[in-house]
Amino acid sequence: MRPDQMAPPYSASSNEVDEPKFQENQQVRQENDQSPGGENCKIAEKKIGGWKVATVLLVNQALATLAFFGVGVNLVMFLTRVLGQSNAEAANNVSKWTGTVYAFSVIGAFLSDSYWGRFLTCSIFQLIFVVGLGLLSLSSWLFLINPLGCGAEEKPCHAPSTLGVVTFYLSIYLVAFGYGGHQPTLATLGSDQYDEKIPRQKKSKEAFFFYFYVALNVGSLVSNTVLVYYEDTGNWTLGFGVSLASAVIAFLSYLCGTPWYRYVKASGNPVVRIAQVFMAAAKKWGIESPGAEDLYEVEGPGSAIKGSRKIQHTDGLKFLDKAATVTKEEVNEPIDPWRLCTVTQVEEAKSVLRMLPVWLCTIIYSIVFTQMASLFVEQGDVMHAYIGDFKIPAASMTVFDIFSVVICTAFYRQIMAPIAGRLSGNPSGLTALQRMGIGIIVGMLAMVAAGITEIMRLRKVTPGTKYSSLSIFCQAPQYILVGCSEIFMYVGQLDFFNGQAPDGIKSLGSSLCMASIALGNFVSSLLVTLVMAITARDGKPGWIPNNLNRGHLDRFYFLIAILSAIDFVIYLFCAKWYKSINVYEGEEDEASIELQGSEHGSAAADRVINRV
Repeated sequence: MRPDQMAPPYSASSNEVDEPKFQENQQVRQENDQSPGGENCKIAEKKIGGWKVATVLLVNQALATLAFFGVGVNLVMFLTRVLGQSNAEAANNVSKWTGTVYAFSVIGAFLSDSYWGRFLTCSIFQLIFVVGLGLLSLSSWLFLINPLGCGAEEKPCHAPSTLGVVTFYLSIYLVAFGYGGHQPTLATLGSDQYDEKIPRQKKSKEAFFFYFYVALNVGSLVSNTVLVYYEDTGNWTLGFGVSLASAVIAFLSYLCGTPWYRYVKASGNPVVRIAQVFMAAAKKWGIESPGAEDLYEVEGPGSAIKGSRKIQHTDGLKFLDKAATVTKEEVNEPIDPWRLCTVTQVEEAKSVLRMLPVWLCTIIYSIVFTQMASLFVEQGDVMHAYIGDFKIPAASMTVFDIFSVVICTAFYRQIMAPIAGRLSGNPSGLTALQRMGIGIIVGMLAMVAAGITEIMRLRKVTPGTKYSSLSIFCQAPQYILVGCSEIFMYVGQLDFFNGQAPDGIKSLGSSLCMASIALGNFVSSLLVTLVMAITARDGKPGWIPNNLNRGHLDRFYFLIAILSAIDFVIYLFCAKWYKSINVYEGEEDEASIELQGSEHGSAAADRVINRV
């Protein structure tokens, strides 16, 4: 609703509204808050965007992922062989580190949306990523790999020095900060290269998220095969050096695309905006909200949030509508953003509240995903892993996950999506929420498969050793199922949170996917600790002891499967309750707003006259 068409006071004895003064106050706020030129989602026209520059970002993603997983995928082996940690301790430390990686994504997304913008945020955090890898390569060579070539299975390293351990942890957490900080912003920068108002480009944007995840897996394919092999044989310094070189090339390739990127302006601090909505609603708790047509919105095509489109009012969470309700005391006073907010600002807060339950339901799935970097590797390390005289590194089994991602992506886009589209009438095939639900189910099946594999492994343990005669390839089904579930869950999350997040918090929306992985890692670490505390009593080894042959890793996997089943039931209710965001698009929509606003304004004026 336009500022000269505001709702009347609510008391029948109210004074007459000073309309010109109120309009002047609203105009001042609009001029102060709106992005220059009054355009929505300001994008520099000279930047071409599209697939040409998006391909640069996909290459960057593949190279950066190669560098990251060159460290992360075999980190649990580094901790046990080089630093001498136990299986449970190493698994917990990897979970905490991985969780921190993705927790840092929220920081990067916040800085991107609020102050720095996508390009600068990606640039700074990728530079930190390179510095962290450089320090890791140097510290490993100088302090940890002693004697040279140690860290292989039969060649443990000497006890590390305090300086070596401190430098190591500093370096890997710099890697975590750099990689985590730029990942969600890179995905959002890629989506910025497409104009959603053009149907063909909107479809290309959906495809970009699939290819973005495929690029991630292509990069990890190299690290999970070539680099893991060298690291597993004790060539840790070489592996970390290749990761550093890949990160440097990724950073340079990213900078090469600078002249062709489309740039979206930062929208200011979203935390403050959302806090203003809750504060304003709390201050007006005792008043009754009017109809949607009488709620406050700025005049003109642009919203009060810099660089963002207006959002249509939605029913539900009506207590927040009080923040956009004009009282008689506010009519003749300058606008106080902590007492009066626009409909768009209120809907931004509503969208965050609506996404939270869906997001929380993805955390249990992330526990499933976390096992690939920890317990799956430890399980594979005590299985028969030879083809002739060649030993397959346990971490290399993730190639089955990667191939599964690539194949499932092609299957979904070429076969499943068209069929689902014809049956449902949705051009995109399955909705993002439907895909995420499928991901939870497939992830649960992966845990069941892992548990069955562990039962089979325990039955074929070679007496007097820690190894089983069961082939490591029996792990393939659990890796394949996890890979399939990723396509539905994580690509669905990227699509859902980026699409449903308002313009002013797009990067934060993308970061929710990584934040889910972060909490999944932390919860996984907590779950391991609790399980060991409960099961390792009265002299019992517990479910996840140093010697897995004395434990019951299968029961831990089945426990996660049960948690996933419960999570799926809760998710169904959350998905059914969810209400999508709707933004105004283009000049036609704005003309419609003006027409509706005039009609509502006349009705509001009539009510003012009648009450006075």
